[in-house]
Amino acid sequence: MDCGVPFCQSHNGCPVVNLIPEWNDLVHRGRWKDALKALHTTNNFPEFTGRLCPAPCESACVLGINESPVSIRVIEWNIIDKGFDEGWVQPILSPYKTGKTVAIVGSGPSGLACAQQLARAGHRVTVFEKADRIGGLLVYGIPDFKMEKWVVDRRLEQMKAEGVEFRTNVAVGTDLSGEELRRQYDAVCLAMGAEQARELPVPGRELKGIHLAMDYLIQQNKRNMGQVITDEPITAKGKRVVIIGGGDTGSDCLGTTHRQGCVEVHQFELLPEPPPQRADSTPWPLWPMQLRTSHAHEEGCDRQWSVSTTRFTGHNGHVTKLHGGRVTFENGRFTPLPGDDFEMNVDLVLLAMGFTGPVRNGLLDSLGVAYDARGNVLADQNFMTNVPAVFAGGDVRRGASLIVWAIAEGRKMAASVDQYLQAGHMAPV
Repeated sequence: MDCGVPFCQSHNGCPVVNLIPEWNDLVHRGRWKDALKALHTTNNFPEFTGRLCPAPCESACVLGINESPVSIRVIEWNIIDKGFDEGWVQPILSPYKTGKTVAIVGSGPSGLACAQQLARAGHRVTVFEKADRIGGLLVYGIPDFKMEKWVVDRRLEQMKAEGVEFRTNVAVGTDLSGEELRRQYDAVCLAMGAEQARELPVPGRELKGIHLAMDYLIQQNKRNMGQVITDEPITAKGKRVVIIGGGDTGSDCLGTTHRQGCVEVHQFELLPEPPPQRADSTPWPLWPMQLRTSHAHEEGCDRQWSVSTTRFTGHNGHVTKLHGGRVTFENGRFTPLPGDDFEMNVDLVLLAMGFTGPVRNGLLDSLGVAYDARGNVLADQNFMTNVPAVFAGGDVRRGASLIVWAIAEGRKMAASVDQYLQAGHMAPV
């Protein structure tokens, strides 16, 4: 590799600091098994990041200065899938048994990475999940067309063989109190994500047919798994749909509405349309501000920017119209454009405007953890909260972020927990 300084594996390019030039070169030489070892050295779950990460490494690729970057994410994806196909991915059993116990609340990528690292360090690890399946949003938030659930299941089999215990249908804070958890385990790790959805407080929000994106995506994933839907069914079949929010969650909703058979679908974003190429404000190797089009958009969508939804109206308690207007964005403020108001017939509205942080009521408030200025759980450089032996990592500490950040946080939190427990057998982060 002639890239000189590999910015792809810098902190800016890859939060887990993947050894990208190394395993790229190993693949080039046909040494796939060695490439897999290098890949697993820094990343517990390359099959997740290969499918779901937006690849900031490629934005930081040296080749990207003057042409298309190396297709790092696709190479990563191929390495790990070949590893599973060839039977190279095997349980790694710790030769040490420390006798220490760790509880991890949440089974998303951060909690799973933390669990695997701690189990390999010889601790007894139990992962608690409030849902009926392990995986968090990997299972219930990500649509099958982005990642099928067998991808998660095959990694969980490895973790079970490594000694990780999984307990589903346990809502810690309700079914099991935080204090009980602290008494039963030597350390507790909070990895519940940032599930508090951003709301749209406008007149008419209470009408039927207006739903949070995650409620919609979770229900469809359950439907795909053959589960019986007991809540009010949410479907786009035969409906005119508006998705409010232009990020990844909105794209996931978009792809799902196509598969359910919507009549038409629109996606509104409050911010202005980004430029088609890297903006001058985000020069290489920074993550670029530019227009991103997913395969869901390529399937068809009316995308509109600088749109503010002002109210909803309906008939017989169900939404029938969305009312909005165009806005400008200057100096951090949105200003309505006079005379650019509009209304649109709609049968289903999906709110995909991101997340404001972790859900506080319940476990977090009962534990008495402190929060930072953004409402996330406050933790020090060692991921320790203000409550002794209680750690926090991933989105619950950072706020909603990328899957690669969640894995990086889970690994670092595990190293801090291991140091706290004075085991000293942790694999390097």
